[in-house]
Amino acid sequence: MLVTASPGSELLDRIAARDPLFRDRTAQRMQAVEKRLVDVAADSPDPRVGELTGHLAVSGGKRMRPLLVLLGAEFGEEWRDGVVDAAVIAELVHISSLYHDDVMDGAALRHGVASANARWGERLAVAGGDWLLARAARLAAGLGPDMVRFNADVAGDLVEGQLLEMTGPAEGEDPVQHFFRVTSGKTAALLAMALGAGALQAGAPTGQGRSLMEYGHQLGIAFQISDDLLDMVAPAEETGKEQGKDLAAGVLSLPVLLAVSGTGPADAELRDLLEAGPLDDLARRRRALELFRSSGAPAAAEQHLRERLALARSALHDLPVCAGRRALDALCDYVGTRVSRSSAAGC
Repeated sequence: MLVTASPGSELLDRIAARDPLFRDRTAQRMQAVEKRLVDVAADSPDPRVGELTGHLAVSGGKRMRPLLVLLGAEFGEEWRDGVVDAAVIAELVHISSLYHDDVMDGAALRHGVASANARWGERLAVAGGDWLLARAARLAAGLGPDMVRFNADVAGDLVEGQLLEMTGPAEGEDPVQHFFRVTSGKTAALLAMALGAGALQAGAPTGQGRSLMEYGHQLGIAFQISDDLLDMVAPAEETGKEQGKDLAAGVLSLPVLLAVSGTGPADAELRDLLEAGPLDDLARRRRALELFRSSGAPAAAEQHLRERLALARSALHDLPVCAGRRALDALCDYVGTRVSRSSAAGC
């Protein structure tokens, strides 16, 4: 059966290219998730609210989190309807965090379209993100207490990660280790939750659910590192986000932390630029990006990326060999090559 393209189909094609039957089955399920997601995200009696809250849901994206829910469900029993709602919950929480992140970063673009804050203002964008979190909680309540706990835990992890990022390292704390604490909450927790929720809803063995969540945790950290590298090297037309967005917001991502800890003249100049405050001036930001690319930081960040992917793969060893496990292994390849593909394109 030919399955039409939908948000997330490119990622699915990459990780399931060698198994067309699995690819088509999962694509059909992703289409069910997509329809349910758009319906839930814009489900308000007032069309103005629905337009705001459904804005990023209809604009697309990789849909990695709902796809991970479906992959986690591959290790359980025959297909269960609750898996679709679990996938929608994971994406609603993710989209909610994007609304909030874009407000805090002052970002103008998301998924190649105007961010919610750029279109409606910061106050409405924050309220829209809160509304999406509430919808996720309502769906979780319909799936039982374990799913409510999953949803509550990941919401708390996301907020704690954001707070840690805002407060910065504690006195005497290594900034790189602080970055990993932040990322464990802001990014990795939701990927781990997605896989665990899929396994839970499909009735997978508890031990396999734990292995899947450990995989998701390590993959999430690797994915954040690759995202941070892309922020520094890939143009906006490729990522759908402004280049150097973290620099403009004054966020010290892992690649930047590695660059400013260097001892070369480019590293010293980059430190001086960052110490002067967020790089909201375009000329200063472009100079910072040039300095970053000429430093040893990209290679050092990629080494951290490879280490985390190795840990993610090791978490798969206790899982049965099946289409889902092969797709998760291929997902590591995808995350590991995102930056190199962008660099090869001349970014």
